[in-house]
Amino acid sequence: MKKLSFVLLFLSFSFLSTAVAQEKGFGLGVILGEPTGFSAKYWTSSSTALDFGLGYSFTSTKSVFYLHGDYVFHNYALIKSTEKFVVYYGPGARLKVRENDSRLGIRVVGGILWVPSDSRIDLFVELAPIIDVIPATKFDMAGGIGIRFFF
Repeated sequence: MKKLSFVLLFLSFSFLSTAVAQEKGFGLGVILGEPTGFSAKYWTSSSTALDFGLGYSFTSTKSVFYLHGDYVFHNYALIKSTEKFVVYYGPGARLKVRENDSRLGIRVVGGILWVPSDSRIDLFVELAPIIDVIPATKFDMAGGIGIRFFF
């Protein structure tokens, strides 16, 4: 999985081009952290998007599969810079599937993304506290760094 993540990261950097900023369209990439896997983003407007993750946890002794989806809002005015840094936040849900211990939780994600000038990528770092509600209440955290290429 680490080799695949490196290859996808390398390919994402290889496809830099002179496209408009990532405020529309669909992006696909990788996220490294907890969990590690694939990241996707679909813009629904110039300030909102659907953000998805599909991954695997390497911190557990048992196999753990993650799937999450968030509805995120973007604030372009919080970070003043010559570069394009955007703060995003929003509610979502997470499904964690492990042998004999699957969980469904509510998550609130927050992060910062950087859109390099004249590129078709964004780089991001995020953190998401999670409250599992099914089968029992339990607190958890997720987060990572990632990159997405926009088509």
